[in-house]
Order: sequence, then C-alpha cells, then structure tokens
Amino acid sequence: MNLIFAALVFLMALVFTLAGVTLAGSWLIERRNPPIGDFADINGARIHYVHVPARKNAELPPIVFIHGASANLRDQMLPLRPLLEGRAEMLFFDRPGAGWSGRGPGNDETPSAQASTIAALMDHLGIRKAIIAGHSFGGSVTTAFGREHPDKTLGLVFMAPATHPWPGGATAWYYNLTTIPIVGRLFSETLTYPSGTLQMNTATACVFAPNMVPDGYVAEVSIPLVLRPNAFRANATDVAGLYRYTLDAAPHYRDIKTPTVVISGDRDKVVYATVHSVGLVRDIAGAELVWVHNLGHKPDWIAPDLVVGAIEKVAGKDVDLQAMAKAVEVRVANDTYGAGKCADIKAPEAELAPI
Repeated sequence: MNLIFAALVFLMALVFTLAGVTLAGSWLIERRNPPIGDFADINGARIHYVHVPARKNAELPPIVFIHGASANLRDQMLPLRPLLEGRAEMLFFDRPGAGWSGRGPGNDETPSAQASTIAALMDHLGIRKAIIAGHSFGGSVTTAFGREHPDKTLGLVFMAPATHPWPGGATAWYYNLTTIPIVGRLFSETLTYPSGTLQMNTATACVFAPNMVPDGYVAEVSIPLVLRPNAFRANATDVAGLYRYTLDAAPHYRDIKTPTVVISGDRDKVVYATVHSVGLVRDIAGAELVWVHNLGHKPDWIAPDLVVGAIEKVAGKDVDLQAMAKAVEVRVANDTYGAGKCADIKAPEAELAPI
C-alpha cells in the first residue's frame, strides 16, 4: 500500500512539475515572440494581423496569405513581403487559435469557418476582393474561401496544399490524443512543451526536406508559439478534423470558378502531393499545376520568386511559370537534406481516381 501511495505521490509531483515547466516555457515563448501587428475582434475572436498598404497605382490587386498548421503569419510574411512590398496591398494574419489570434466561439476547427473569419477581416479592413494564397492546411481554407466567398475572390494560389482525402486519413498520434477531452488537455498542459522543444529542429528539417532549413527559421518565424497549450490544442483540432472536412468538401471543388495556380514539389514529405495538388488541378477548371522536382513542402521559402510569379499569373500577367519552375529545379537539384531521416510519402495510384 505504501508503494502504491508513493507511486501516486511521485506521479502527481511529476505532473505538477511538467505543468510548471510548461507554464514557465509558455511565458518565455511569449516574451521572446511578441505580437507584431494589430488586433481586431472578428466573429467572436481577437484576430492578430499585419495589413501592408500598397503604393499608389499598385500593379497587383490585394493579396491575402493563409499560413499552414503549426505556423503563424510570419511564415509567409518574411519570405514574400519583401518581394511584393509596394506592388500590392497585403494581409497576413494568424488563423484563429494560431500565433496571437484567439479562437472564439465563431471560429471552430473547420476551414469553412476560418474562411468566413477572413472574409469578415477583409470587410473590417476595407478589402473588397483579393487573391488568396494558402500553404498546406491553409490550402483547405483557401478552397473554402474560393467556394463560399466567390464575390471576394480574384484568384487562388496554392502552395503544397492539403485539400483532399488522403490514404487512410491518418494524422500524427499526438494530434488525435490532444483532441480527447481531459486526457488531451492534460497532455497539452504537461508534455507538449518539453517534448516539442526537443523535437522541433528535427521536425522542421523534415518539413523542408530535401531542401535546407533557412538559417534562423524557427526563431525568426516564432514557431515555438505553437507549443503553448491553447495554441497546441487549436492546432491539433484543426489537423485532426481535416480529413473529415475534406471528405465532404472535395466533391464541391468543381464549383470554384476563378484563376488558380497550384505549386507543389515531388519530394514533399508532409502531404501527398499526388493526391492534393493533382486533385485540385483535376477538380478546378483551368487550374495550372506547377510541379517542381526535388522541392519539399515549403515553396514559400525555397521558391518565393515562383510564388510571386503565380500571384502575378492569376492577376492576369503573362508569366511562364513552367520556365520559372525549371529555374527553381536547377537551384535545388542537389539538395539532399534529411536523407535517411525523413521518409518520402507516395500515394498509391488508386488514390488518384476522381472523387
């Protein structure tokens, strides 16, 4: 009996210690990564955003950028803003629950709800129509925006999107665990910060692989913000619910009637490019697939010039994206980072059949 009591005391002490470490770690993360934009109350949530005005007579229409899972507005702003500064009005924002944005009762885990938040934020800022550019999970939000807010959509640009049902529908175990009531909260309040901190560099390397992670990426993009318990739970809820969402949404992508470009790499180690990217081009009439050999999951960082070219293309400019893709391929041809540590994922041919 004494052994059982001692074990319980030890377990409780461990839980409180880990919770204290997480609380202190979250405080440090927020001190080191303060908000850099403004806030607006949108659909019941306090949304953090950076609104970049264009110069007079800008050559491009407004652009709204939607970041992926585990990220925040810096992830696209840092590589793409310098290339578009002055040329277009730009909106970067933390998706509900990510970065410094709150979740709010009007922002559940569905891409559709988050698309409505974007539309309301555009209204708040006086942006009537825009090109919507989404990366990874942000690609599913981009499809929702294109379908449900066509009056606000001038064009769509997808970067390594996650948009269609994928083989098995599985996600990382810790996302599913985090969504379990009580157990998930306990997990996020005790273990995600210490374990996530230890694994962050390795995980980031596999997101970029086979391409190299830019120097200082994790710190500059404030990726540790996702390790705070509330942010981690919101992120996990988004990812864990994505498969169910795509089952219902994907058959309706044919309703999208707007200029579309999809950029994807054949060495993406995060999503099934042959399911998502190929599926989008199949489903959206007139969409152009820009397929880049030896490119991983981060075209926004590894090929920002190509992303800007895609934006220009959907804006109506005459841009040879296939030639630009060839130039990117030359730059990344010899990249082998993560070899042997980050496994390639390939979908079976049967999964490419029309939905």
